[in-house]
Amino acid sequence: MAKLKGSLKIKLAMGLVGNIQKSKLDKAAKNVAKEQEKTLRRILEYAKDTEWGKSHNFAEILAAPNATELYKRWQANVPATDYEDLRPFVERHKNGEENLLFPGKPMMYATTSGTTKEPKWIPITNEYYNNAYSKMSKLWLHSFQMHRPKVFENVCTSIVGKAIEGAAPDGTVYGSVSGVTRRDCPEFIKGLYAENNAVFAISDYKARYYTIMRTGIEKDVHLLVTANPSTIVEMQNNVNEFFDEYVKDIENGTLSENLKIEPEIRATIAATFKPNPQRAAELRALKEKYGTVLPKHYWPNIQVLTTWKCGNTQVYLEKFKDSFPKNMLHQEFGYFASECRAGLVMNGGDDTVLFPHMHYFEFIRAEDLDNPNPEFLQLEDLEVGKRYCIYVTTLAGLYRYNMNDLVEVTGKYGTIPTIQFIQKVNGIISLTGEKLHERQFIEAVHTAEKETNMPTKFFVGFADLDNSNYQLYYEFADQSIDQAKAEEFTKVVDANLKKLNIEYEAKRASFRVKDPVTHLLQPESFENFKKRSIEQGARDGQFKMNLLMQDERRHAMFKDLVKK
Repeated sequence: MAKLKGSLKIKLAMGLVGNIQKSKLDKAAKNVAKEQEKTLRRILEYAKDTEWGKSHNFAEILAAPNATELYKRWQANVPATDYEDLRPFVERHKNGEENLLFPGKPMMYATTSGTTKEPKWIPITNEYYNNAYSKMSKLWLHSFQMHRPKVFENVCTSIVGKAIEGAAPDGTVYGSVSGVTRRDCPEFIKGLYAENNAVFAISDYKARYYTIMRTGIEKDVHLLVTANPSTIVEMQNNVNEFFDEYVKDIENGTLSENLKIEPEIRATIAATFKPNPQRAAELRALKEKYGTVLPKHYWPNIQVLTTWKCGNTQVYLEKFKDSFPKNMLHQEFGYFASECRAGLVMNGGDDTVLFPHMHYFEFIRAEDLDNPNPEFLQLEDLEVGKRYCIYVTTLAGLYRYNMNDLVEVTGKYGTIPTIQFIQKVNGIISLTGEKLHERQFIEAVHTAEKETNMPTKFFVGFADLDNSNYQLYYEFADQSIDQAKAEEFTKVVDANLKKLNIEYEAKRASFRVKDPVTHLLQPESFENFKKRSIEQGARDGQFKMNLLMQDERRHAMFKDLVKK
């Protein structure tokens, strides 16, 4: 296929804006300790006159004569926080109050699951958006070009969330930061995208996947961007199911009438299509030749795929192993959450370079996670090969914020440590980004007990990475309850989890988390499990267990306790 019109200008412009940001990163990498002091002082100066800044003595902290005293005052005046510590201030911001966590009000909120049934509303300020998301996105795109110079010679398929989903009581919008970043990107970048932005507002997930792939498979995609590798699996499932319909639509320049798409969205997207019988013929020939048509067949020139590759994602990567061209670069998406975009992958591999000139970072050693008074370390204190829990302070009102993430230091970029995400900590399980908390699972089961009048004596849940679902085990008070009734109970638990966790609801709706599986336990199952654990070396007086786990050893023990 021919090169994208204007691709040379895109490459030159991307190189220009990307190199400006790379120079700033390289400068910061010369002395990470100095850069972190500058960043913390900038955040303190920015927020010193806010309610939070005044109550936590930001002006006094700023007056510290050196870095050592600065960090000493910082830790003495500002406690480590989680979202629930900040929620009252965010709620007041949502209702129109200004100058609470940061000057003025946020430009938007990003919503994500919390540890309670109420989602987290993460404020995004103009200051943070312009300094982190906007500038980093330019460098991020340029990083692809650094490793695959032809990546922008044709279009990109990029999977993002809906830019605007609604509004807070004061009218401030909430939605997907990635969607807003894509919507507001420079004009020269907009020409890269294969699909119209309207596609991400389609409510029905199957219709959304169909429309994305019907659009993308018609084109010579060179770059595929989606954080979650489970999305790649579902995209290909959609291809396998609807390939022939794609081909008809491409041949006729249409969008299948069988899809549940909102009329105004359908009209916007349909207007971008034209009949393309030549491409339809090419696709039919691919199916005749290969049977199952894979990305390496319909996108043979793809240069870069970027997804998460660390943490729990290996099971999804295995599902599309060998599906892409061998010379394609599969780059780690990088350490990125709703709360912050902490850094980027710069080496074409799997290591995130933290950005010390845009965030202030603190860390606790992995072995100190249960210590009520742990030592907080600076970025320059980290050791390669060691694991840490990460805390961030940003220009968007997060102060010493516990990300609940365990990361491992993998190397250095200049003096900046590079990291890889290992797993969530503190009772949070995530198969594919849903961040399901143990307390949510417990509440979902207890609510189901009341709704069904089926009390349990014991229950436990396990994340099953291989099958992308949760395996739920119950010992009911009424031992006559059979498998069918237990499965009905699980449906109620599942419905409650969707109410309690918006990310779980979204992942279930998009098929990335499959239906939970039900198991009935033998009588005295917990007692038998505890006895066996103690026989294997656990201390009786210190024995404890979570009720929601990702632990294959313990899972195997409960499989042995299922009723025959």
